[in-house]
Amino acid sequence: MLTKGQLQIAQRQAAHMLAQAQIVLSLEEQAQIEIADFGLGELELTGLELVTYINTDRYCAKELVLFPHQTCPEHKHPPVGEDVGKMETFRCRWGKVWLYVEGDAQKQLGARIPAGSEAYYTVFHEIELHPGEQYTIPPNTLHWFQAGDTGAVVSEFSSTSRDEFDIFTDPRIERIPRRFEG
Repeated sequence: MLTKGQLQIAQRQAAHMLAQAQIVLSLEEQAQIEIADFGLGELELTGLELVTYINTDRYCAKELVLFPHQTCPEHKHPPVGEDVGKMETFRCRWGKVWLYVEGDAQKQLGARIPAGSEAYYTVFHEIELHPGEQYTIPPNTLHWFQAGDTGAVVSEFSSTSRDEFDIFTDPRIERIPRRFEG
């Protein structure tokens, strides 16, 4: 669990990276950057920083910030009720990101699987995204992603986001963050 101080440091770092990508946030948006450590307590290794602009019953738009070599762990967006699951397009805005999806496995990965979590990464079809490049992930598709040496900023455009229903291959993951301690 992150402390309030750790949360604020991560928010400032994410806001700085967004500014480097020439993405302007209001002070209120900067203070509301979501810090997802996935309950593992290793934010710099496994985590994600998010700005959600809008999330309705029809569509969603977010900015995803990844610190250098930070990994968003393997997961999928399953069907929920009548909905087939979230379809999302990732567009790299700054830095480099390796996205892994189902399909033919890469022999040599650009990313480094977080030590101690190797058993929870099962898809290795690599898509390397640079600024201006994008990729669309179909609903209910296992995927994970990691930033390169300088980190990355990725815009996400998707159908409705229901993070609480995401299925992670790592049973230790807690997607919805707990309250932060002093």
